[in-house]
Amino acid sequence: MADIESARTTFGKFDVNGDGFVTADEFRSAMAEMGDPFVTGPVADAVIASKDANDDGLLSFDEFWASLNK
Repeated sequence: MADIESARTTFGKFDVNGDGFVTADEFRSAMAEMGDPFVTGPVADAVIASKDANDDGLLSFDEFWASLNK
């Protein structure tokens, strides 16, 4: 099981605008800033979609947390 405080910190790195959700564009940008320029728009879309339990196109902290604990 992941540590929830570490997970919140990590989620915050992706949630650039602080609205509580990570978009595919935020994910792609954050990955590029962390040194992974190979995460393209379609890859980011696929990653978000794979963890997006309610199919709203956004990754909430709860969805992120659930994906860490699978």
